Amino acid sequence: MRFITATHNDIAVIRAIAHESWPVAYGGIISQEQIEYMLTEMYSDTALAKQLQEGCEFVLAQEEDEILGFASYGMLDDARSKLHKLYLSSNQKGKGLGKLLHEEVMRRAKIKGAKKMELQVNKRNPAKEFYHRMGYSIKDEVVLDIGDGFVMDDYIMSINL
Repeated sequence: MRFITATHNDIAVIRAIAHESWPVAYGGIISQEQIEYMLTEMYSDTALAKQLQEGCEFVLAQEEDEILGFASYGMLDDARSKLHKLYLSSNQKGKGLGKLLHEEVMRRAKIKGAKKMELQVNKRNPAKEFYHRMGYSIKDEVVLDIGDGFVMDDYIMSINL
């Protein structure tokens, strides 16, 4: 397993993993209409290119020639980083790849000076238990209007690095 930094050339594979994993991850949590809306808003070529341009680093988990998952993060300020995304191909869940990918993102954030990592997770998403096991704790709650009548009802979690 190796971890590589994504470039604009990797947008299609990032989008493909998101489109494969989101219906599984969010199918019982939010409506199909909201899933489609969020995928369009967050994973279009334009949206992903903008995230890369604005300093969001995407880390790809690669085995041989296959990309098995990705995470993205960025610095919020000199001491805080935010984990924006962590998604795996559906056939990779439960194999420890999420933990390895998360550890790689934390390692990279520390190199950039981060002392704390934050994230948002849907309150009903079972992934919050994964983040608890990684050492995160809930710091706050937020309900964000994301447009088109949809909201994100999330916990804000954080961990000291």
